[in-house]
Amino acid sequence: MSTEPQPATQAPQPDAPPLQSDTTPPRQQAGPPPQHPIKRTRLRGLWIALIIFALVLLFLLIFILQNSRGVDVSYLGAHGHMPLGVALLMAAVCGALLAILAAVARIAQLHSAARKHRRADAKR
Repeated sequence: MSTEPQPATQAPQPDAPPLQSDTTPPRQQAGPPPQHPIKRTRLRGLWIALIIFALVLLFLLIFILQNSRGVDVSYLGAHGHMPLGVALLMAAVCGALLAILAAVARIAQLHSAARKHRRADAKR
């Protein structure tokens, strides 16, 4: 036997697997099935709003507990003594109520104007 290297143009051996031709379709890779995106729902929005609301309440509670020093409060002749955090929170709530009152007045004004326009269109 000779120890010379064999030429590269040798025929394939019968035990070797057959070569794939270009006409065979490629195999699909095994893996997890495709994920479908989850649509947003009203309930999801409600949960997010509840979580945000709970966090805001937690921060308000921390604020009130850290500002527990008492202060004197006077308003239109009424006098009282309360914790600083409670007094500031009450002032913020009163400010929010005033903003809501202004918004309700504007919505009522727009509703009234829309009703007038609907009546005018119905008469035509």
